[in-house]
Parts: sequence; C-alpha cells; structure tokens
Amino acid sequence: MLGSIATGRTEIKGFLTGEDCLATMAAMQSLGVEIKQPSATEISIQGVGLHGLKAPTADLDLGNSGTAMRLIAGLLAGQEFSSVLTGDESLSGRPMSRIIAPLKLMGANIESDCDGTPPLHISGGLQLRGIHYDLPMASAQVKSAVLLAGLYAGGVTSVTEPAMTRDHTERMLGSMGVMVSKSDGKISLQGGQQLQGCTVNVPADLSSASFVMLAALLAEKADVLITNVGVNPTRTGVIEILQGMGGDITLVNMQLLGGEPVADIRVRSSRLSGGDVDPALVSLAIDEFPILFVAAAAATGKTVFSGIAELRVKESDRIAAMSEGLRNLGIQVDESPDGAIVHGGQFGGGTVQSHGDHRIAMSLAIAGTVASESVLIKNVAAVNTSFPGFCQCMASVGADISPIKAI
Repeated sequence: MLGSIATGRTEIKGFLTGEDCLATMAAMQSLGVEIKQPSATEISIQGVGLHGLKAPTADLDLGNSGTAMRLIAGLLAGQEFSSVLTGDESLSGRPMSRIIAPLKLMGANIESDCDGTPPLHISGGLQLRGIHYDLPMASAQVKSAVLLAGLYAGGVTSVTEPAMTRDHTERMLGSMGVMVSKSDGKISLQGGQQLQGCTVNVPADLSSASFVMLAALLAEKADVLITNVGVNPTRTGVIEILQGMGGDITLVNMQLLGGEPVADIRVRSSRLSGGDVDPALVSLAIDEFPILFVAAAAATGKTVFSGIAELRVKESDRIAAMSEGLRNLGIQVDESPDGAIVHGGQFGGGTVQSHGDHRIAMSLAIAGTVASESVLIKNVAAVNTSFPGFCQCMASVGADISPIKAI
C-alpha cells in the first residue's frame, strides 16, 4: 500500500504469497499501480505518488483480510474517486464501525451494512481534515487507517492508544520519509507528506513462528532454531507469555533490518505450567491467543485468560472456537465473555471444526501433534490466508500433519 502511493520504485524481498497479501496486491493493481513479481518472494512496485491512484473499474475484493480492508479504507477515504470494498463471507461479518467512526470525523463518507459490516461504499472528492482521535480500544488496524487517511488530510492527524499496539505502519512511514512523532502513546503526522520508494526486507512472521515454537516446546527432546524472525516489541507478547509458563525460548543474533528488530529464536522442549496471563500483554499477542489456548491445555494446572474479548470478532469467535475444539479433544475449558479458564490435561483424538479460521486450524493441528490419538480438523483451506506451506514447514521439524481431500 505505501509503496503504491510513494514516488519511485519500492522493492520488497521476503514477500509472503499468502492469500491476504495477494488480495492486497490485486487491489492496488486495480487502483492503477504497476506491480511486478519477478519471483515468489519478491515484488516490485512502481509508485504513483500520493495523488496518483485511479478509480477502480470494479469492487475491490479483499478476500479474508481484515487488515487490508481497514487500512485501504483509510487510504481511499481521501481520494477523488469513489470505491467499494468487499470480502468473503467471513470478512463480510467483521465489524468496520470502528474505522468508519474516526474517518467520518475527518470528513469521509463511508457507508456499510446496517450492522457496520462490509461492503464499504467510500465516497470520493471530499476534503479530509486532521483530527485527534482517542482509540476506544487498542487496535493497530484502526490506528493505521486513521494515519493513512491523515496523509490526505489538512493539518495534523494524531491518535492516542490506550495500550501499545503494533507499530509497523509508523516504522514503515518513517522509512519512506514521512515525519511521524510519538509521545506518551500519541502518534501524529502532518498531512500532505510525500513518501519515497525504498527497498524492504520482510522478516519472518512471529505469528506464524509461534506454531513452530509451541510444537517444539511440547515435543520430546526438541531443539529448534527459527531464523530471521521479526521481534518487534509490539509483537513479542507470545514469547513473554510462553516464557512465563516455563518455555525455554531464547533470542539470538539480534539485529535491525529496515528499522525492524529481527532475531533467530531458539526453542527447546519444556514443561509448561499454567497461571494468570497478564491482561497488559493482550495487545502484544492478540493474534497468538489460539495457540496460547493450546499451550494452556498442555500445561499443568489451569491458565486464566482475561481481557481478550477482541477475539470474538476475528475471522471467527476465537474464544468459542478454541473452547469447542479443545473440549472435543478432552480438555476442560470454562468460557467467560472476555476470556476463558483452560484446565491442563491430555489431548485425546477426535474431529474438530476450524470454522474456516486459519489460526484455529493451525492451533488445533499443533494440539494434534501431541494427542493420544489422531485428530481430524475440518474446513482448513483458510490456512493459505497467512501460512501457505504450513504442513511442509511442520514436517521439516518432524510433525505429522497432512492435508486430506474432503469426501
């Protein structure tokens, strides 16, 4: 997205050919941006400048990507042309009022279904104005949508977040020449700043690495090194939580890569213990809670999760989906509106439902690697959303996870 509205060329190395990334790339191409893919892991973007996007000839289908829809909505709110954002069945049920509200305060006109879900109809030709917005919940996606709209607004746009969230957008804006100021949880930028194309080296994704991490922790006599993983401090909650449960996880070969901290992660077999997970870590591990549910189920004692109500409006209701899946494998889980208590035990075999959610499917697959009998997970095609090659990756460390065709 940022390379598209920059001047000059942006070269990206380490590109993931997951469905979310491909949907985002297709959307930017539909907005008139020339994007080439010389190899599976490289893309080259010829930026059109801040005001060079063109009206799409059809609705922009963002598939399953909530991140793409929320950020592109911010990007398109200040354009001269109108546009429509759509998605698959899962994305069409996700809440978008949280971005519509601040964007309307900036002068945008965005219409959604009556319950605040997609499709989003974004009017063009409106002059945006900078605002200060206090985020009602910690959300990097809402923060980023407002900041991207702020590039097209008059004056200063600022956001204050109640808890630290992922700051990849601010870091990337800075690396492309935009002055972004941060102070006491407030992030600000002046509208009208031009971005410059650059070379981006994308590190390995910590969310995806977390599945390998837990598989290694639960295995017998495992010692696994996961290389070149992004360890941005706004993302490392999963490491802190697993270490707090007794996980033998160390970071080595720390370095900065394009402004992002990167390290190799060494993981060795460990005995995990339950406990109360600090709610202050929720925003730093929001996507990793499905795999943390599995960690809790494999730990001794009980683990208490609270302050995670946001999981109920992800690709699925992840609290309910993980509770159901673990119960089907013989684990006791007590749900609450904003959390759950997971009682450690032994995974049995059985059939579980992923509810079309990639992180639920992969988390339950990791549970299956240490179950007493085989586990069948249904409706797993969405794994390609974020982790194409998941089964092959897990096989490389000895896990027996195989896709089978539906009958």
